[in-house]
Amino acid sequence: MPLRRTIPALVLASVTLALAGCAGTVNVPAAPEANAPECADLMVRLPQQVAGAERRWTDSQATAAWGDPATIIFSCGVASPGPTTLRCESVAGVDWVIDESEAPRFRVVTYGRKPAVELYFNTETSAEVQGVSSREVLDELSRVVSRLPSDGGACVDRAEATPVPSPVSP
Repeated sequence: MPLRRTIPALVLASVTLALAGCAGTVNVPAAPEANAPECADLMVRLPQQVAGAERRWTDSQATAAWGDPATIIFSCGVASPGPTTLRCESVAGVDWVIDESEAPRFRVVTYGRKPAVELYFNTETSAEVQGVSSREVLDELSRVVSRLPSDGGACVDRAEATPVPSPVSP
């Protein structure tokens, strides 16, 4: 009798693994502080779907990916950014430094959170790729990332930032 129950379970497990394997594992390097307990807490709370893209397997600790091909990459444990002239936006209580230098592909990093989280996402839609909405990505993931402790740092409007004095020449 136990063999009769085991065979359907093995077939179901094999089919599930085969289907999961169709998308392939996404190679994402682990961040320097990926083993932080705060990252482990986030990882179990990440959604199965972000901005309509399904979650995929990754090969490193404290990383996640969504979409096929991967249009959203998540890494917890990256170095916190220092002061910058890049745009900084607050979304659902989380401040994000936004690097738009390769738009429509964006790199955003939390500001004022320790450990920091880094996201890469593609907003461009083409024949091969279904892009994602940057607002949806940040809205959905900020709810989870807001669990990270704040170190008191926050976005400052560029107009309000104190300019760094230029050196005086003799």
